[in-house]
Amino acid sequence: MRKIILFDLDGTLIESGEGIVKSLQYAIDKLKLPYQTDEALQVFIGPPLLEQFMSYFKISEEKGKKAVELYHDRYHTIGLFESKPYDGIDFLLKKLQEENYVLGVASSKPEYLVKEVLEHFDFTQYFEVIVGSGEGSLRNTKSAVIKEALSRLSADKSAGQVWMVGDKEHDVLGAREEEIPCISVLYGYGTKEELEAVKPLKIVNSTQDLLDYLLSL
Repeated sequence: MRKIILFDLDGTLIESGEGIVKSLQYAIDKLKLPYQTDEALQVFIGPPLLEQFMSYFKISEEKGKKAVELYHDRYHTIGLFESKPYDGIDFLLKKLQEENYVLGVASSKPEYLVKEVLEHFDFTQYFEVIVGSGEGSLRNTKSAVIKEALSRLSADKSAGQVWMVGDKEHDVLGAREEEIPCISVLYGYGTKEELEAVKPLKIVNSTQDLLDYLLSL
């Protein structure tokens, strides 16, 4: 069985913070929600957006959905293009593909946006499956996104040849729900303390460290 690696998008493949934070500030301003510093909004990068808006600002689902809508108004037209791949990611993906790994993306971002980001950077060529969240309550958790990616690949996770790579605790926890190990990266938006608390399989510091570890599996 070929080895399968599922990647998170934001904070793992793509340094997307600037576009995300500016789009969050746009939505916050439009809805007159309490002012937040750019640094405080880093917690929004990665987790499902509706859930994060509702819990962070203590707002209703209806208002949360409006915030998400406003966020996407800006992100889809401007914020998307304020992101860039992390240094070394293109080489990493190319090398893993050459070594016959099966590569996929499992992101909490809406699937159409995941595909748009990857197409923008010409990364779709590397992936055999690209999965994001769906409409409404469809795939609104990390574990559901991972489960769908495994289903589309017809992957047998019991063979022990599937790994998740992400930068936040919800990547580790979502992978654990689906009974696959997660490798955490420290170059993204998660803190060392956050990641150590959820005990991933491995924590790496850089894209080169990540590549070296994946090639050793």
